[in-house]
Amino acid sequence: MFKKFNQWLSSASGLRRILNIYGPYLGAGVKVRYLAKDFREARVEMKLRWFNRNYVGTHFGGSLFSMIDPFYMLLLMNSLGRDYIVWDASAEIDFVKPGRGVVSAHFMVTDAMLAEIRDQTANGEKFLPTYEVNILDADGELVARARKTLYIRRKPARSH
Repeated sequence: MFKKFNQWLSSASGLRRILNIYGPYLGAGVKVRYLAKDFREARVEMKLRWFNRNYVGTHFGGSLFSMIDPFYMLLLMNSLGRDYIVWDASAEIDFVKPGRGVVSAHFMVTDAMLAEIRDQTANGEKFLPTYEVNILDADGELVARARKTLYIRRKPARSH
C-alpha cells in the first residue's frame, strides 16, 4: 500500500492531487492548477473566501504565504533527484497591496538554476540560493513578493 502511495506522490499529477486535498491548502482555499510532469513549473491560485479573508476583508497574509511556501523546494527536490538534500532555509514576504478576488503565483525551475546548483554543490558544499516569486491579482498587479532561501547540498556518495 505504501509503495503505491509513494509512486503516486512521485508523479506530478499525483503530487498535485495530494496538495489539493492537503489540510492547510484546503483550509486556505489554495489550488495547485498546474504542475509540470518534469517538475520544472507550477501554478497555484487562491480565491478570496469567507474562511481566508482577514479582518478588513482582503486575503489573509498567512494564506498568501502558505500558497507559495513549499513550491521551490518541491520542484527542486524532484528536478535534482535523490542525490540532493533540499530544504527551505528561510523566507520573507512583502505585502504590496491588498489581495482581493483570485490571486496566483507561478514558479519556474530553469536550466540555469539547475546548472548553478550543481556547480555550487559539486564538492559537497551547501548552497543557499534565494528565489523570488510574485503573487498577482486577476489583473496581473503585484499583491505580494516573496523570497525563499533554500538549503541545497549534494549527498555524499554511498560506499557499499
